[in-house]
Amino acid sequence: MGEWSKYIIEIGFGTEHLGEDPNIAVLRAVEFAMNGVCIPGLYEMFDYDPEKIKKNTRVEVLVGTPYPEKVDVERVKKAIPLDCEKVVKIVEGGLLGEGVVSEEHNIKRNIIVSNAFITVYVRK
Repeated sequence: MGEWSKYIIEIGFGTEHLGEDPNIAVLRAVEFAMNGVCIPGLYEMFDYDPEKIKKNTRVEVLVGTPYPEKVDVERVKKAIPLDCEKVVKIVEGGLLGEGVVSEEHNIKRNIIVSNAFITVYVRK
């Protein structure tokens, strides 16, 4: 089999405003990045054969987010709409900013911003 080559790079961001759940922000970031991708060339390259696509395509996802230890990597993999190898790396990053605050009601909720960097590789 041949070497892996970069085919597509997409970047997305996602936010979570109310519950400080990084999974929501991360999934939104991944979906934002993937929604901008249309890859007819991938299907043409492998003769529209799902098995060839599966064996010769790999997706790597790098996500920067607050609370990376709380992210469900399997949910992130499921957000990638390609049937192929998926490698997900979650690191500390993104932003955490003050959101809804009411001292009177004892409420302080931060806004999470997560970033996703997605690379699709194909094997020649």
